[in-house]
Amino acid sequence: MRGHTGRIMSVSLSRDGSRVASGSGDRSIRIWDLASGQESGEPLTGHTDAVASVSFSYEDPGNRLASSSRDETVRLWDTSTRQQIGEPLRGHTRVVWCVAFSPNGKLVVSGSNDNTLRRWDARTGQAIGEPLRGHADWVQDVAFSPDGKYIVSGSDDKTVRVWEAETGKEVGEPLRGHDAPVYAVAYSFDGAYFASGSGDNTIRVWDARTRKMALDPFRGDKNDVNCLAFSPNGKYLASGSNDGTVRIWDTRQAGRTVMEPLEADPNSVNCIVFLSDSKRVVSGGWDNVVKIWDVEID
Repeated sequence: MRGHTGRIMSVSLSRDGSRVASGSGDRSIRIWDLASGQESGEPLTGHTDAVASVSFSYEDPGNRLASSSRDETVRLWDTSTRQQIGEPLRGHTRVVWCVAFSPNGKLVVSGSNDNTLRRWDARTGQAIGEPLRGHADWVQDVAFSPDGKYIVSGSDDKTVRVWEAETGKEVGEPLRGHDAPVYAVAYSFDGAYFASGSGDNTIRVWDARTRKMALDPFRGDKNDVNCLAFSPNGKYLASGSNDGTVRIWDTRQAGRTVMEPLEADPNSVNCIVFLSDSKRVVSGGWDNVVKIWDVEID
């Protein structure tokens, strides 16, 4: 799906599974109709620098979208009207790399190069409490647990951290094991596990209850693991890498891929999401194109 003139930095699936949003280095957000493969309406514009992350709200009717940018802001959008909701959310003092809506649509969490996470009231746009401090380097990715109770974050400080969404308190000790920055985190749909992807070329799967590694590290990516996505049916984990590939891993057999790597981008895959049927993934990368892939698995 073509239209962006800059690298695709992030993709997000709509609540009803019919649309994908993409954020790009060209400072725009585009909404794509998956049935037709065509862009739906005009791009969302307003950011003054690259759009680093986008996240659809899963509340009914699922028309709200959050975005973050190198312009140090978070913005909320109504995708039905193509209008920004309220003023930009300001508070971070450096690039905001990542953003995520809570499952109930009430909270937005963001992570930044200022080493903090911030929580925002999705209705008012106001910051909630103090910034979440603990990471010693850039926060690269954030994700909510499916029940909305926890936030997981990955950082250039090589750790994964878990936070209480309501209070902002860190849960337990940082999770260590990666030997390089953690660029990606993702929760499984049942909330039992979360995964982390790193510049050490590995993926680690953690037990969400015990916060211990649940499986041996997944090894196969030849470069940084930039993005991760669990399939809705829980059987698979997709990864995108700086080696230009998408890999589909069997979560039941650690380290086993279920098909040959997909040569998804000449340079780097920055973002990935499974579609609702667990049979297709959408990826984006340096070639400015949003791509849909059939993944031949049971």
